Amino acid sequence: MATCFNPFRLRRSKSKPLEMPSSSSRNQWNSSDIETMDKKRFDSLESWSMILESDNVETWEVSKEDQEEWTADLSQLFIGNKFASGAHSRIYRGIYKQRAVAVKMVRIPTHKEETRAKLEQQFKSEVRLLSRLYHPNIVQFIAACKKPPVYCIIMEYMSQGTLRMYLNKKEPYSLSIETILRLALDISRGMAYLHSQGVIHRDLKSSNLLLNDEMHVKVADFGTSCLETQCREAKGNMGTYRWMAPEMIKEKPYTRKVDVYSFGIVLWELTTALLPFQGMTPVQAAFAVAEKNERPPLPASCQPALAHLIKRCWAANPSKRPDFTDIVSALEKYDECVKEGLPLTLHSRLVSRNAIIERLKDCVSMNSSIPVHI
Repeated sequence: MATCFNPFRLRRSKSKPLEMPSSSSRNQWNSSDIETMDKKRFDSLESWSMILESDNVETWEVSKEDQEEWTADLSQLFIGNKFASGAHSRIYRGIYKQRAVAVKMVRIPTHKEETRAKLEQQFKSEVRLLSRLYHPNIVQFIAACKKPPVYCIIMEYMSQGTLRMYLNKKEPYSLSIETILRLALDISRGMAYLHSQGVIHRDLKSSNLLLNDEMHVKVADFGTSCLETQCREAKGNMGTYRWMAPEMIKEKPYTRKVDVYSFGIVLWELTTALLPFQGMTPVQAAFAVAEKNERPPLPASCQPALAHLIKRCWAANPSKRPDFTDIVSALEKYDECVKEGLPLTLHSRLVSRNAIIERLKDCVSMNSSIPVHI
């Protein structure tokens, strides 16, 4: 691995950092000047990882037992190349205790109090939740530490990148029904587990779903997640507009069903390989969803049963959206049908109000004239 990975161990940088204005002179600078100086200072470093080299690395503030279990041993951390970045974060390949990992580093700005508080809270929330989640379809947390202005989370390395990256390489409508169902089952199983633990993700989207060597999907990025008991009646929009439920866009109270709505959009992505609301800005997409009740167009080639499931997931009324346990059950039935070469049918648990459909079993076609006997 070392020959193609070229990791370097955390070490003290010998380069001279950019000098920053003193506290007295900083008062004479406006916020844009300070932000520019901070950006130059960070970009001048060979890697943000250099900030982690000093001895006074802090652990995130939890119980002593969790500190001992989850605090990163930086002497065992090797940092490789950056492969993703955001407004305040960078993700590097790495090796931790002889294991391939992804190292997420979050830069906490010192001059924007609101942003600093938000990022610190997201970091604590992500570590608190990830360190307690164990499921094959949830990205595995390994360790964490913080050395302001950089906070660090070490997770398992997902070699095939995000689901969005995977779909970007595909021709529109090119995924087979087998592939769609396999990926959708991975996502829905991870989300069913997450909800069983009382956690709402709040930012479920294709770029927060990661693929490993075996092309299995794991749910990731819990920075905006919360315990349902703590955010059941919360207001505000925490996700990403193209995938965001209308009640969250409108800043109304919401429940775990916001994740089901987002899953409906992801399932649409799997059937089309397209970006939802392509041609619209995020704000235009949000307006279309919240005010016009618009959704991405379903292709005529979409399996009717799958189209029905998607529509149920992104229903405007949250109470009409199924739970993830029902979604998993439906997708498993669809998967059985495909493997047996039988047509997909609507899963009875998703249309329980129709007594006739409830009597249909397994893979009998809805349009069949053959009588069904229980």
